[in-house]
Amino acid sequence: MQHHEKINYIEFPSKDLDVTKLFFAAAFGWQFVDYGPDYIAFNNEGINGGFYKKDQAATVEGGSALIVFYSRDLEQTQEKIEQASGSIKRAIFPFPGGRRFHFCDPNGNEYAVWSDKYL
Repeated sequence: MQHHEKINYIEFPSKDLDVTKLFFAAAFGWQFVDYGPDYIAFNNEGINGGFYKKDQAATVEGGSALIVFYSRDLEQTQEKIEQASGSIKRAIFPFPGGRRFHFCDPNGNEYAVWSDKYL
């Protein structure tokens, strides 16, 4: 269902779309639809979106919005990200309401994962 004037779709840059697909499939089980050589889309992952071919990366330092995932088990999610060739940019730290960490996908895009679970 489309919701009037609500965030509906998000797009990210990707230096290598094949690497992007492999990473997100391995780390989070995502599936993609190819739309030509310069665009891939994902659906039903909390929000729909896609990746477009671009040599830049989205980072907090560069002024990008930070996309934040939720996890019931931060350590397990961090391990999956690292096994899928992601890198941890900021180790797990507490913040009001929970704990979180920041990571980069293999293309250098920065994301965060948070949890309200204290282990």
